[in-house]
Amino acid sequence: MKYEGEARKAPVGSTGAAAAPAHDEQRSTRNKVARSILDHGPSTAAQVAQRLRLTQAAVRRHLDTLAADGVVEPREQRVYGARTRGRPAKVFALTDSGRDVFDQAYDDLAVDALRWIAQAAGGGEKGEAAVAEFARARLAGPAEQYRRAVASADPRERTEALAKALTDDGYAATARSAPVGEQLCQHHCPVAHAAERFPQLCEAETEVFARLLGTHVQRLATIAHGDGVCTTFVPKAGSGPDAEHTERKTTTASASTAGRNPA
Repeated sequence: MKYEGEARKAPVGSTGAAAAPAHDEQRSTRNKVARSILDHGPSTAAQVAQRLRLTQAAVRRHLDTLAADGVVEPREQRVYGARTRGRPAKVFALTDSGRDVFDQAYDDLAVDALRWIAQAAGGGEKGEAAVAEFARARLAGPAEQYRRAVASADPRERTEALAKALTDDGYAATARSAPVGEQLCQHHCPVAHAAERFPQLCEAETEVFARLLGTHVQRLATIAHGDGVCTTFVPKAGSGPDAEHTERKTTTASASTAGRNPA
């Protein structure tokens, strides 16, 4: 992954030859800064510095360069719940161009294929239903892998197990505590651009999460709609003989908001 032009070759014995390793080291560190934001989502300079064990001043210099290259952009930190006093911290998030650098697996072909499916089914509601059916079929294989990971985990750690399975599949996912539940965060979405046009991709994914975790889940934010992270709220799962019935009842309700930014 490259954000800068290649260093020009300098004649042997020149000062340029000595500068080349330093140039490569700077580029390598800059890549680590960008990767840290990909893996953890929008971050402050202080958070990146702590993760990479660098000084905040050094991280800010790299962030300034990445911003100038269009790889990251500064944003006001999004706060869930009650705001604290003072201005929100500035965070840096990857741009679409920045995500492209990490070989994001969407392109015009995927969008064209989904559009063709919708039109071939007759357009309108029939077309939307056909795309939704495709989205569910696409996730059938990965969902089985996720199911095994979740089933083998302690009930209290199922969201974390799902996050790890998603990470292995390229979604850079994490799980964190939230009031009366957890948040499943996907810091990378391989199909973000296609999902922007066809929210059925997000909706099918949300249905899978609800089914695997056995509880109602709700999408709070998506990369496809301009948020820095795909965030899914997972309330504390219920237990007892009605759990399966509750899962079936809530899956459709959960999917109704998936892929759509509620803000």
